[in-house]
Amino acid sequence: MTQTTEAAAAAEDTPTSKRPRPRRSRRTSLHMAWFVAAVTFVTIIGAAAFRSLPGLLIDPLHQEFGWSRGTIGAAVSVNLALYGLTAPFAAALMDRFGIRKVVAVALTVIAVGSGLTVWMTAAWQLMLCWGLLVGLGSGSMALAFAATVTNRWFTERRGLVTGILTAASASGQLIFLPVLSWIVEKHDWRPAAVTVALAALAVVPFVWLLLRDHPADVGLKPYGAQEFVEKPPPAQGAARRTINVLVKASRTGTFWLLAGTFAICGASTNGLIQTHFVPAAHDHGMPVTAAASLLAVIGVFDVVGTIASGWFTDRFEPRRLLAVYYALRGISLLFLPMLLAPSVHPPMLFFIVFYGLDWVATVPPTVALCREQFGDDSAIVFGWVLASHQVGAALVAFLGGVARDVFGSYDMVWYASGALCAAAALMALVIRRRPVPVPAAVTATA
Repeated sequence: MTQTTEAAAAAEDTPTSKRPRPRRSRRTSLHMAWFVAAVTFVTIIGAAAFRSLPGLLIDPLHQEFGWSRGTIGAAVSVNLALYGLTAPFAAALMDRFGIRKVVAVALTVIAVGSGLTVWMTAAWQLMLCWGLLVGLGSGSMALAFAATVTNRWFTERRGLVTGILTAASASGQLIFLPVLSWIVEKHDWRPAAVTVALAALAVVPFVWLLLRDHPADVGLKPYGAQEFVEKPPPAQGAARRTINVLVKASRTGTFWLLAGTFAICGASTNGLIQTHFVPAAHDHGMPVTAAASLLAVIGVFDVVGTIASGWFTDRFEPRRLLAVYYALRGISLLFLPMLLAPSVHPPMLFFIVFYGLDWVATVPPTVALCREQFGDDSAIVFGWVLASHQVGAALVAFLGGVARDVFGSYDMVWYASGALCAAAALMALVIRRRPVPVPAAVTATA
């Protein structure tokens, strides 16, 4: 029987209704995976407004309600912790219900939580609205979302795409930080909270109409794949699967090293700089709008650094990349207390550029290591690793506020974070490579 006849016979044996009908793709046409990546990028940008606001709220809430910075930092820490702890469950829910439904619901929850803050009068309401609701919604929009899209739609250029989608959050910060800081300074914090709610709601129809869950939905192969990949059936028991993946992964040393390094990553970015840089700069006499603009500049170079890191991850050893990133970040933090001043000067700009390039450059190599070590469960494993990132961020968001209340400055927090980054560099270097399995045919020949 010829090869053509065999293929025809196999096709006849498969029911027509169940056979996928892959489209013929032209080399000159743009693969739809890039369109999906673009939709995801814009979605993450729209959702990034909520991540731009916490650092701008500390001083206004302290002045209006008399809440301590530790109390406000506690609400931010709840938000950051839930952002991470929700991520692995959200990745499993995307396998169960689809990416589009989970993301649309998450954006709606963010909008509700942010909008309700305008009526709060007590600290527990801040915990409920900003900590619980926005934390749960944002956790479903975490980097596990980007990892899920990348794993489903791409087999080539995964590092680059991961870097681009990770940079989307920084792009959103770049867009929203100057706007929100101006609104807070000129019109109080409530209009800023409403702006965040409206931004999240505006993205919902965009997601619902344009985002697609899997290449098989439109009859395409993943970008770079040689064969058509059928869409897997909905995964039942999302919560149970998420816990089982955690139990399995936690039996490996690699998981704990990745979780530890990423916890330090969160502590030194979201928990430290994003939450406390603006009030720390304001302590030294710098206007809030100027400090927020510096954070926006970090966002500019974060885009460049993260995309470049994705490109590097496709070509170089991710463990060494992580070690370099953490070491450089730690060194820069040790110099920050000497650079804070009432005005922006060249050394501070150098720090901002340097830190921006390194901000989330750790994400592409971390995702690559999860994919290398944990295969099909890598998106959920990365969700748990991201949870450690946010727990680290939450601890520093809270402890940084407490340190400011107790010592009157943030100096100790900068130095401690720099030391932690040095430890993360060493941890990255000791992650073992997973042995590449030798094909059976090669073994038999040998």
